[in-house]
Amino acid sequence: MQTVEQFHTMINEAYNYIIDQIDFKPEVGIILGTGLGSLVDGIEMINTVDYSTIPHFPTSTVESHAGRLLFGNLRGKRVVCMQGRFHYYEGYSFKQIVFPVQVMKKLGIHSLIASNAAGGMNPNFKPGDIMMIKDHINFFPGNPLIGPNDDNWGNRFPDMYELYNREYQQIAKDVATEMKIRMQEGVYIGLTGPCLETAAEYRMLRILGGDAVGMSTVPEVIAAHHQGNKILAFSIITDMGLPDNMHPCSLEDVIGYASKAEPMLRELIAGCVEKM
Repeated sequence: MQTVEQFHTMINEAYNYIIDQIDFKPEVGIILGTGLGSLVDGIEMINTVDYSTIPHFPTSTVESHAGRLLFGNLRGKRVVCMQGRFHYYEGYSFKQIVFPVQVMKKLGIHSLIASNAAGGMNPNFKPGDIMMIKDHINFFPGNPLIGPNDDNWGNRFPDMYELYNREYQQIAKDVATEMKIRMQEGVYIGLTGPCLETAAEYRMLRILGGDAVGMSTVPEVIAAHHQGNKILAFSIITDMGLPDNMHPCSLEDVIGYASKAEPMLRELIAGCVEKM
């Protein structure tokens, strides 16, 4: 099991490598999910760093995940973007999945915006909708905070009250209204994947209170909350898991709907960053 000393050694080695490449202190971290890589188009780019060159960083194995950190300015704020994230189904541990978020904290971020592609379960949703995540249910078989804890980094038993920052949620609502973007709100359920859910599973997850389901986000959000970041998160609904009206779904379908909704989400995130 990783010790506190090993944790800080790994964080510092990654941090030192990155700051050798770029003298830049970001304020906001952004995680770009499946099919959402071009959300960076609105960023005034300063530099990029490939994951494969950063000590202890995992490498992206999923189609549409470019695998690099992007540094730049967005609406007057300094941002660092993960263009590609890591998933439990790729074989990574929870410690590996959240390592980049912890490195971003070391680099200086105070806030994290996460995005993902998700299956909708609320019958009021449709593919292409944007859902602001109000809360989540963790159905992953573990937690990134298991193991030794450094109290100087984060509380041993972090309270999950207001996990998704209410002030930021109101900003997102205001921006969506200003831009006339139809934004849904709901509870995200995180599962391991990589298979999609059965009709019976969708029915169960809906009964338990889920509005959308996906294979990411929950571990990173837990780690970000633990280290004191304010969090805002969005899902693009790319398919519908309605147990009595099921249809085949492919990765191409997911990427297709994500790409169509990208311009709206790009403007929504940019507007939120500006007001943070």
